[in-house]
Amino acid sequence: MSETPVSIEVNGRSYNWMHRPVVVVCVDGCAYEYLEMAAAAGVAPFIGKLLHPRTALKGECVVPSFTNPNNLSIVTGVPPAVHGISGNYFFDRDSGTEVLMNDPKYLVAPTVLAGFAKQGAKVAVVTAKDKLRRLLGKDLAGVCFSAEKADEATLEENGIDNLLELVGKPVPSVYSADLSEFVFAAGVRLLETRDIDLMYLSTTDYVQHKCAPGTPGANAFYQMMDGYLQRLDELGAIVAITADHGMNAKHNEDGEPNVIYLQERFDEWLGESAARVILPITDPYVVHHGALGSFATVYLPASADVDEMRQRLAADPGIELVLSGAEGCARFELPPARMGDLIVISKRDVVLGTRRIKHDLSGLDVPLRSHGGLAEQIVPLVFNQPVAPSVAQRARLRNFDIIDIALNHLQ
Repeated sequence: MSETPVSIEVNGRSYNWMHRPVVVVCVDGCAYEYLEMAAAAGVAPFIGKLLHPRTALKGECVVPSFTNPNNLSIVTGVPPAVHGISGNYFFDRDSGTEVLMNDPKYLVAPTVLAGFAKQGAKVAVVTAKDKLRRLLGKDLAGVCFSAEKADEATLEENGIDNLLELVGKPVPSVYSADLSEFVFAAGVRLLETRDIDLMYLSTTDYVQHKCAPGTPGANAFYQMMDGYLQRLDELGAIVAITADHGMNAKHNEDGEPNVIYLQERFDEWLGESAARVILPITDPYVVHHGALGSFATVYLPASADVDEMRQRLAADPGIELVLSGAEGCARFELPPARMGDLIVISKRDVVLGTRRIKHDLSGLDVPLRSHGGLAEQIVPLVFNQPVAPSVAQRARLRNFDIIDIALNHLQ
């Protein structure tokens, strides 16, 4: 039998081999304030013990601050310009159609998870929603399943079966905190019953879309999470916690969504449907955000003056930044082939839509909270053991440094 490698290299980064289980947790929508306020309220004592300078850092997520580009950046260790996943949804120029970017073919860089598995490591991935499962599990020889479809898991497809019996919970509603709790419960049970070298857990931001930091609903969620994180620690795992993005209120004083409908603007300026506005937040699960986020990309007709359109949009007080596609891709490390002629980011309390009639907001039972822009970029990087001082001294930390730190830079 071949010897265990000392390290592996994936996408130009070297990762030391695990000497005990490493669990990387992506808490969807987790601004740092959620952790601080839950700890301050006394409901998350384990998290509270970790929130000090030796084990808790802050970093930046990928922009657009959405789920897919950030989860894939975390597991590849590189930005979207390298791995190709620039949003949940994009315009495929080749086919001329708008498509969900959840097919593994759109991921063009290998994951650290698959890299370790190929060298013999025992790897497990548990994600809340099935939209991410196939991307995270690309080329992965290991356990990989979603809480959403845990009852459908098979040995052939997911590397495991009889999940409900293992976890001891029913399949949760996709629109519930229970979906994330299933992820944590499954992670704990896997670690209790199997030899795991590396595990990746990814939750859903259902609670964060509804509840601000420090509110009873948010604190209840982090209280639940705290117990499972403590159990992972008790089982001897290195636990590394980050987020795919933060979350902010996006409504006016009346509680109504604060929306700029971009497609209506371009219809007025250039003629109906002459331009195409793409909202990369769009996915099959829009009840809690109505497909409204703070990032958009715009495809303009050849006859349009790109700079004029940029200046018109930039003059709107609700817009934080408008860049040409090339400028935006360079600044945010995005793949140009999957972005339009303009990249538009709204301010902290504003979201971007297409046309008013295209957004079903009937499912919003609380004032809108969402993400996608620069205001949601700061996320936690928290560990259950001290981080080497050199890490805190880095000029810039990213959420996709989390695996590197967990494997290479803990004391």
